[in-house]
Amino acid sequence: MRIILTAAGAALILSSIPAQAGPITRACMASDSKNRNSAVCGCIQQAANLTLDQSDQKLAAQIFRKPQMAQDIRMSSNARHEQFWLRYKAFGAVASETCS
Repeated sequence: MRIILTAAGAALILSSIPAQAGPITRACMASDSKNRNSAVCGCIQQAANLTLDQSDQKLAAQIFRKPQMAQDIRMSSNARHEQFWLRYKAFGAVASETCS
């Protein structure tokens, strides 16, 4: 069962979880973003840990490496992609609210 978090609740939880070098952190640090740093990438990983399972995190990490995949998945009629996209949007909202 997935738990829906408010941004305030997610911020409280994220502040108490140690950063991990998971697939999102590694992809974030390898990205071309000029804003990347270990604190931001670690925060994004923590948001992923709250909202995405390991399989989803691997797919999300691929999106960091190949941004076109996001559009391909979003436009896909595949039911698994549609469900992933809903979870990915929730991840993005949590990460945006707590890591910026």
